[in-house]
Amino acid sequence: MIRSMTGYGHATFAVEGIGFEVEVRSVNHRHLDVRVRLPHGLAVFEGEVRQLVAGQLDRGKVDLTIRGVAGDTPSESVALDLAAAEQYLRAARQLRDDHGVPGELDVRGLLGLPGVARVVERAFPEECVRSALAGGVVAALGGLASMRAAEGEALDRELRGRLDCIDALVVSIAARATDVQRAVRERLRKRAEQLRDETGLLDEARLHQEVVWAADRLDITEETVRLASHTAQFRGILDSARLGTPAGRRLEFLLQEMGREGNTIGSKGSDAPIAHQVVELKTELERLREQVLNVE
Repeated sequence: MIRSMTGYGHATFAVEGIGFEVEVRSVNHRHLDVRVRLPHGLAVFEGEVRQLVAGQLDRGKVDLTIRGVAGDTPSESVALDLAAAEQYLRAARQLRDDHGVPGELDVRGLLGLPGVARVVERAFPEECVRSALAGGVVAALGGLASMRAAEGEALDRELRGRLDCIDALVVSIAARATDVQRAVRERLRKRAEQLRDETGLLDEARLHQEVVWAADRLDITEETVRLASHTAQFRGILDSARLGTPAGRRLEFLLQEMGREGNTIGSKGSDAPIAHQVVELKTELERLREQVLNVE
């Protein structure tokens, strides 16, 4: 079954009582494009997170974000450098006593001076983080995959319905083309007989050549046969699609070939009903293309 490239997944995990949430979104893209946003303390695991995503998805623009759970125990603390603070205080007293500089250095001012206070992120055991992080990412990717699979089922039904419309149009166009060829041959014969009656002359070889040329110019048998073959291949790809064998690119290629056949039929058809049906055919192909762009 094909899968869509649109989806969303969410999961949570905890490391030593600190909660984190994983959020992953994906939309259609020609290749797999992964963007990962991690808290500073977990940034070292970005490569591993990317590998987990690449192991689950084949195509799509993926945004994966991990953030701390709001209101949970903070994973940062403030460290004080008391030695630096004492040096600042001594310097302030010296400026006041020796040089008459007015003012007092209070706690707020002292904490704002460089090197006195710094934020220290809580350190977690690497193996403990790796296991919990991987579990959270895999769970979120599982939710994303489920949504992409559900969207894929809807896409599959839509694509097969469009293929049925295309097959019906191809059959109708082929039948009309046969009638048009027959009418052209008959018209050429009548014109030849009229000229013979008017002039008493008839070039049988030339008439035969004209009939063959007209039939060849209007013959769309090859194009309709190839179109039918392409729709059959299209269905075969839908039937065989599975994880690890993305179908989207192959379907896009087939649609390009189907578009070429439709253009050729349009250029050969000199009949108004055929021209109208070719417009419908191209419209269905464009609708197919729009849907295939979201197939993984």
